[in-house]
Amino acid sequence: MNKIINLLNRVLNSNGTKLKKQNEYMYWSPFISHHKPKLQINIQNGNWHCWVSNMGGRNLFQLLSKVGASKENFDELTELVDEVPRYKRNVKKDTEVVKLPEEFKPLWNGGDSIVKRHALSYLYKRGIDDSDILKYNIGYCDNGLYSNRIIVPSYDSNGKLNFFVGRDFYNSKLKYRNSPTSKDIIGFDLFINWDEPIILCEGVFDAMSFKRNAIPLFGKTVMDTLNKKIIEFKVKVIYLSLDSDAINDAVKISENFINNGIDVRMMKFNEKDPNEIGFEKLLYLIKRTETTRFSDLMKIKLNGTRKKHMEIQR
Repeated sequence: MNKIINLLNRVLNSNGTKLKKQNEYMYWSPFISHHKPKLQINIQNGNWHCWVSNMGGRNLFQLLSKVGASKENFDELTELVDEVPRYKRNVKKDTEVVKLPEEFKPLWNGGDSIVKRHALSYLYKRGIDDSDILKYNIGYCDNGLYSNRIIVPSYDSNGKLNFFVGRDFYNSKLKYRNSPTSKDIIGFDLFINWDEPIILCEGVFDAMSFKRNAIPLFGKTVMDTLNKKIIEFKVKVIYLSLDSDAINDAVKISENFINNGIDVRMMKFNEKDPNEIGFEKLLYLIKRTETTRFSDLMKIKLNGTRKKHMEIQR
């Protein structure tokens, strides 16, 4: 345990203060400035929580990821906790290493620049607030390959980076430049409670708009890794929140999950994206959306066939 404490002291750049509670230590928060140590860490089970920023996690790998620790720090922690069953069970070896751009700057951190102001303005217009920025560790780049792009990282259940989205906010022809890695991952897995209903969206901004248990698909299809986890964890309810132009994709996804005994609820947006209608209306839609049945899917398919037939006749 002393070696883990020494590692945390180096990564967090402060010495932890032992609390009366066994294996509990208090550190200065790396997430927000405060006059007292507010980051509480349980060295034994890895649980951690910042009492000012309200950030927290279930293991120390999540914490290291949040503070941008080096690969050497991760390797050292892996060796130190390798004999602890709790960690050994939760940590899987990555076959593909994902790194944030070298120019990445977190937006919740201090400092000011014109580029940063433009990035924040873009996010605020899309309904992303300061708490979202802190929660998702949203940043930006002001030079390099991802220059003038907002960077939205995605972390797996162990708090390790598994993908990131780079969204232009200066009206470039290329709106998105994402991490050059596989999309067959689970977006925002770190924040998902699999015992609760989940929401499937196309993109990260749609997912963040719901403020709860929403997974970006990075497209219009459910990849294998996500599909397997939904079935393995026996998710009971799925709200399907694809854009209005993706009705055929929504039908295919719904059929798959209904066949697996899952209560699917297709949300309707009337030619608007989820991110465009605001949080309050999204909550209203969730409450109003009922279970989608096979008969509903058949009607959607039939309407689509009729529209195609009418277009051909024209």
